[in-house]
Amino acid sequence: MVNITINNISYKTDKSNTILKAASENGIEIPVFCNDKRLIPEASCRICLVEVEGAGKLIPACSAKVSDGMRIFTENERVINARKNILDLILADHDFDCPNCPKNGVCRLQEYCLKYDIKKSSYTRKSKIFDIDTSNNFYSFNPNRCILCRKCVRVCRELQGRDVLTASGRGVFTHIEPPFNTGLGNSRCVSCGNCISVCPVGALVPKRNIPFENDEIKKTRTTCVYCGVGCQMNLLTKGDKVVGTEPLDVVPNNGLLCVKGAFAYNFVNHKDRLKTPLIKKDGIFVESSFDEAITFIAEKLTNIKKIYGRESIAGLTSARCTNEENYLMQKFMRAVIGNNNIDHCARLCHATTVSGLAETVGSGAMTNSISEIEKADTIFVIGSNTTETHPVIGTYIQKAKRSGKNLIVADPRKIELAEKADIFMQLKVGTNIALLNGMMNVIISENLQNKDFIEERCENYSGLVSVTEIYTPEYTEKITGVPAKDIINAARLYAGSKNSTIIFSMGITQHTTGTENVFSVSNLAMLCGMIGRENTGINPLRGQNNVQGACDMGGLPNVYPGYQNVENNENRRKFEKAWNSSLSDKTGLTASEMIDSAEKNLLKALYIIGENPVVSEPDSSHTEKALKNLDFLIVQDIFMTETAKLADVILPASSFAEKNGTFTNTERRVQYVQKAIEPVRGTMEDWKILLLLMNKMGYRQNFSSTEEIMDEIAALTPQYGGITHKRILERGLGLQWPCPEKNHEGTPYLHKNTFSRGKGKFIPAAHRFPAEVPDNEYPVILTTGRILYQYHTMTMTGKNSGLMKTAGEIYMEIHPELAENLLLKQGETVKVSSRRGSIKVKAKITNKINKNTIFIPFHFAGGANILTNNALDHFAKEPELKACTVKIEKLYLDADCTEAR
Repeated sequence: MVNITINNISYKTDKSNTILKAASENGIEIPVFCNDKRLIPEASCRICLVEVEGAGKLIPACSAKVSDGMRIFTENERVINARKNILDLILADHDFDCPNCPKNGVCRLQEYCLKYDIKKSSYTRKSKIFDIDTSNNFYSFNPNRCILCRKCVRVCRELQGRDVLTASGRGVFTHIEPPFNTGLGNSRCVSCGNCISVCPVGALVPKRNIPFENDEIKKTRTTCVYCGVGCQMNLLTKGDKVVGTEPLDVVPNNGLLCVKGAFAYNFVNHKDRLKTPLIKKDGIFVESSFDEAITFIAEKLTNIKKIYGRESIAGLTSARCTNEENYLMQKFMRAVIGNNNIDHCARLCHATTVSGLAETVGSGAMTNSISEIEKADTIFVIGSNTTETHPVIGTYIQKAKRSGKNLIVADPRKIELAEKADIFMQLKVGTNIALLNGMMNVIISENLQNKDFIEERCENYSGLVSVTEIYTPEYTEKITGVPAKDIINAARLYAGSKNSTIIFSMGITQHTTGTENVFSVSNLAMLCGMIGRENTGINPLRGQNNVQGACDMGGLPNVYPGYQNVENNENRRKFEKAWNSSLSDKTGLTASEMIDSAEKNLLKALYIIGENPVVSEPDSSHTEKALKNLDFLIVQDIFMTETAKLADVILPASSFAEKNGTFTNTERRVQYVQKAIEPVRGTMEDWKILLLLMNKMGYRQNFSSTEEIMDEIAALTPQYGGITHKRILERGLGLQWPCPEKNHEGTPYLHKNTFSRGKGKFIPAAHRFPAEVPDNEYPVILTTGRILYQYHTMTMTGKNSGLMKTAGEIYMEIHPELAENLLLKQGETVKVSSRRGSIKVKAKITNKINKNTIFIPFHFAGGANILTNNALDHFAKEPELKACTVKIEKLYLDADCTEAR
């Protein structure tokens, strides 16, 4: 600490602080335009000039460090005159059209001009007027309002890692633009909106459908409803409408958002929202009241249960709903219906992670925190297109790479991270086990393993050695297509670093070998002792906003909340006592098994909340046929989805903006979701709908708030024992489970001194090919995945015009050599067929994909999942969505050129 004086008052401050930070910590405001604590100080705007006794000249407070005995003046006459002159110069090149500017009232330039009484510039305005750039689908840029603070340039470069913007021109004609003035809409911009969030004036502004005055805007802190990062943001509302978002500079996103978080909020007030319960009568939906619909459902389920037994009913809960709502849904199925037939979309994405890591280390969750990723020495990304599926985490990986950290990427596609990787291994689809075994073979043969860690904390090492010994780099190359030298170098880099972290997602999990893939990931981490420490770990990235929470809450057929097995008598008695109900000791049906049972006429009723299996399940035609075969289908959602159209009853739910509760993000952080507006008229919060139904069926529940539901969760779920709404709100940072007691601060990383299961277990796996391999009839491999500009089955993103303009059409990535063999041209429509069905899709010829493989994003109805295989992983019963075989046919026009064949 050093002693300083600011405006003749003495303070103590850390010697590493800048003058600006020292002043701010002591409540002294210094004007800033270009400064951002996340960026390297540039001192370009000069508005923060202060006087330091003895320095002679004024110095920028944002970049100058304090020193012992320093005497600082932030508002004396000399400083004020300098700031006035700076503002005078800025205004000479600035459009003074405040009444027409969206930032009117919240503009920093406007604020400082008022403070220092600058009404207009004393200088002559430049003659050149720049064109306004409206080429981007989400925001516009007006260079005439820009004050050249360059904050947008630096955020794009230093935080987002894209370098889209640069300063062009000279002198008074300097302006910000993409290189070569191509327009933002034609640049590498991914429309994250982070430049907008830091612009101090009205140069960068979102395109809004709803005009508003800033003094009418209410800000409500909440958690983003897209992906598993759990970004913290303010919802901006005017009256009963959401009109915008802004990121918050706290963990986990630290002031960043992606295009969906920044702009795809309009679904909340979309005209197509379901606004009344609907009951299908004679094949036509008829409007109803909640009372009538709930009564009808209760009577129908009671009759089905009485006639066919309690096992004839099942439920799908939702990764888009809050923890409290997921808890109630599984409680409804178990305590009211009387079975464990409850599942959700984790069955399609991370069921194999849960089963795999539970066996090897004792817990199926991400072991470390998001913030630790960029601190790791080596980051190994396998089966995760992170910059598109978890964009904010993707920025952290890129930032780490720019700071000199090592990056290894393994993927069948040349994803964005591959371009920046030290080692990129473009493996064949379905060969993850072979690749990981090959790396372990190198590590063991070269004695790079952590022998002390293995001896003290692991078991079955000899079994791992036995299985991996045949996977020499040369043998592995034959299976994977990855050059042996790359396998060797990747193994040495991962094992030789002090702290290495593994990041994976559905490229690992969505296979018939998914659980064994996860075993292999875990084997590699334990082999090198890269777990149980900060900045290391096994880190599966959850795809939807509350997949982790839905699993934690018992939205799975084999476990109660907190992963307490339903077949364990002690667990069952515990929940029977708490819920005052007789519970089943039989593991229930998985989501895939529900579909099969419905087709076989064994399952009679299905209650679906916030899921769209007609689009998300593999072999969509099979799913649709099965759902039509049900006696009774209930769908609770916010839009008329493809699945809802098949329902007998539809219940209109509320969106995340209309409810209170919690989501648990991918790093186990339980975060608050806060109501910003009242539910759209005619809709109801999911938890309230469930309460109505439970009470109607004679199971009394008296919860008056989601806070009370969380209290019950904490009482029954050890990992959540110390979590309450009040604690989350007071901390403002959420709480990472396990958090067993009220005075516990949460757990940033798992398995510190011991694994959850005691000793970590090596479970070796041998390579097996996918359920379908190429043959003469179906010679090409299809793999599927997500893209940046859409989300899941497009229930929400499909309502956003900007997203639909940018990526509103299904396509197929195909290698140039394969395209040439098929005589295909760029953009040509082709027919793609599997053993399950056919679709028509446009060809996108690219070197990103392997030669005998195509990629189709799964988001689109009637698209990729018409083709995909419903073959299941043996352990977790997760479908093999990442691999099936197809044939591609060029379409020709008939003689009259009217119909393709």
